[in-house]
Amino acid sequence: MTKAEIVAEIAGKTGIEKGLVMTVVENFMEVVKSSMAKGNNVYLRGFGSFIIKTRAEKTGRNMSQNIAITIPAHNIPAFKPAKVFMNAVK
Repeated sequence: MTKAEIVAEIAGKTGIEKGLVMTVVENFMEVVKSSMAKGNNVYLRGFGSFIIKTRAEKTGRNMSQNIAITIPAHNIPAFKPAKVFMNAVK
C-alpha cells in the first residue's frame, strides 16, 4: 500500500478531502522522523513503537580491495508492532 492509497482510504472513510489528509499524513511522518533524529522513541499504543536500535561496531570486508574494514557503531530506526497489531496480522 502506498502513501497515496492510504490517503485515499482515509479520505473515503472520513469524508475529509484528500489534500488535507495528505498534509496530516506527511506531518505525522515528519514528526516521527524528527523525534527519532533527536534520539527519542515514538510509542503509539495499540499500533507499535518506532524505536532506535544501536548496532555494535563490527569488522567488515571490502571485497573489491580484499581488505578488512571497521564499521563503527551506529543507530538505525526500527518498528516494533504492538501485540494487538501482530495478532490482527496473524
